[in-house]
Amino acid sequence: MQIRDLDLTLLRTFVAAAELENFAQAAEKVFRTQAAVSQQMQRLEAVVGCNLFTRVGRKKRLTDQGARLLEYARRIVKLNDEAYRAMAHEAFEYPVKIAACVDAVDTLLPEYLAMCAEAYPGLRIDVQVGRSRWLASALRRGEVDLMLDVAQHDEFQHVVLRTSPVVWIAGARFRAQPNAPLPLVLVNSGCLFRGMAVEALTQDKRSWRPAFQTSTLTGVRAALRAGLGISPRTSEMLTPDFKVVDQELGLPRLPPISYRLFLRADDCSESARKISALISPS
Repeated sequence: MQIRDLDLTLLRTFVAAAELENFAQAAEKVFRTQAAVSQQMQRLEAVVGCNLFTRVGRKKRLTDQGARLLEYARRIVKLNDEAYRAMAHEAFEYPVKIAACVDAVDTLLPEYLAMCAEAYPGLRIDVQVGRSRWLASALRRGEVDLMLDVAQHDEFQHVVLRTSPVVWIAGARFRAQPNAPLPLVLVNSGCLFRGMAVEALTQDKRSWRPAFQTSTLTGVRAALRAGLGISPRTSEMLTPDFKVVDQELGLPRLPPISYRLFLRADDCSESARKISALISPS
């Protein structure tokens, strides 16, 4: 019998899908799209020559062959990660400084920090939060090593970490007033989402008013929970106390945004490059 190598990336995705019983949730865990996860599982089934999943309602349950492979997959992934940590464990003389926009800190950054802590236990990370203009200035001057932002900055090298849909969000207490201007909860000027909302409503000829303005994402959350209005945000911000009101209010569709990781090509530390390579999609 010819032995074929099992792709570790496929096995890692397989473990996530098996444990979560849902390809969409597995996609979030492994930082891929749901379509990519489905394709990966089809490739893995082609390699092993059998079906690994069966649909039960909305869940993806393992077949008998899938359950058998899961035992091996977990051991292979665990051993790989142990070997990687053993080889990558090193002392970092200086912390890696990351500048991040508020939306990234609130959504993506915790997952990436966990990955960094697991891969490089000796690494120190300094996170600085600010708006796009300040972030770019700090990276340009060399005050930070990496920048995580939703805005585009053509002067820097970058990789797209994730592209997320933008939806109109309201709190559970929100009640729309018929024929009244849309009450918007907005971040002060200079916010990508603010410009996106104003442009979309203007093109749709929908009247609106600034019901609440703030300089922080915490303020946006508080105003939405209080039912003061609606706000365009990424789907990652959705929690049980928020709801999507696009269809309910007949609101215009909003373009997705991409979370990008930026670094300077001319002067980037080895530590920063390792972190960039670690969290960048393969």
